[in-house]
Amino acid sequence: MSLHPTIFADTESCPEVWIRVAGRGSFQSSPALKEFTRRLLDEGRRKFVVDLKDCTMMDSTFMGTLASLAIRLRDLGGGDLWVVNRNERNAELLSGLGIDTLFSEKPLLSAHDGACPEAIHHAADKAATREAIHEAHAACVAVDPRNEDRFKDVLEHLRASAARDAAKAAAQ
Repeated sequence: MSLHPTIFADTESCPEVWIRVAGRGSFQSSPALKEFTRRLLDEGRRKFVVDLKDCTMMDSTFMGTLASLAIRLRDLGGGDLWVVNRNERNAELLSGLGIDTLFSEKPLLSAHDGACPEAIHHAADKAATREAIHEAHAACVAVDPRNEDRFKDVLEHLRASAARDAAKAAAQ
């Protein structure tokens, strides 16, 4: 798994947490993004901006991670997630999964220059990666039930993989 950062953040320069995706948003970066945002939510942060200006592509896990963050913010109350600077392909991908409706349409509270100095690294073990992938796809299904058919094989594979690992651990 790549340890080269593709996600960068700015948590200090404005009221919103700015997250910039460089290159591909993928299952490799999703566990780190999930843990990073979870930590900030625990600290009371409720405004997040994901900047896709430099994001060339997103996979379903990454998009589901964004959906999961939006759902957590909604459930906590008083939160917003903006997904800005979408290229045509990324906009189509988000719309195709029906998750684009989760993102805030409110005007941003402040201007930002796009600089995000903190790199979010991607080191995650197999179990954390599997959990992040499962949570992401489950969020997509929760938002739009039509996604259930799209992701039933992925979700079943993840359940089977977890069961195999649990059986191996119990046998040791």
